[in-house]
Amino acid sequence: MEASHLIWKEGKSRELLKTKVFSIRETESRSPKGESRVYTIMDAPDWVIVVPVIETSRGRCFIMVRQWRHGSGELSVEFPGGVMEKGETDEEAAKREFEEETAYRASSLRRLGDMRANPAIMSNRVHFYLAENPVPLSSQNLDEDEFVDVEHIPVEDVTGGMGKPPFVHALTAAALALYMGRGL
Repeated sequence: MEASHLIWKEGKSRELLKTKVFSIRETESRSPKGESRVYTIMDAPDWVIVVPVIETSRGRCFIMVRQWRHGSGELSVEFPGGVMEKGETDEEAAKREFEEETAYRASSLRRLGDMRANPAIMSNRVHFYLAENPVPLSSQNLDEDEFVDVEHIPVEDVTGGMGKPPFVHALTAAALALYMGRGL
């Protein structure tokens, strides 16, 4: 479907704030009618989210992480993931983040897709992977400011609990939707 009549043209841009995690810029954009408006955009590296599935004595479970989230001021149970490092492919980042956070290695990774977390104000992408046949490693390799518990949670507990504490992370819900949409 042709939609060129909806496209804005980005003009000059200036950085307002730069942090370790993201930067904020203001950009002047021209509407399809030629009107100029100023918008604020958050630039951040791409992220990865990994959906790891393991067979346990309790049945099929997701390997998930429980951690404190400063933005919401609460604990969250979510799929492992994180920020891509400079020069890293999304698959390399998925492999690294999964191993670091969970102390498991995927026998194989399968791409589930990618999305924009909030395209209205954010420029980055989130890449989703399925970790198949995870094998335990000796220990986590967390960043110095990461405190993460690893849990095996039955798939039905996650699907039934999504959207209620502690399953409140929207990107975990998106990952779950991709997983379920593939009939896995």
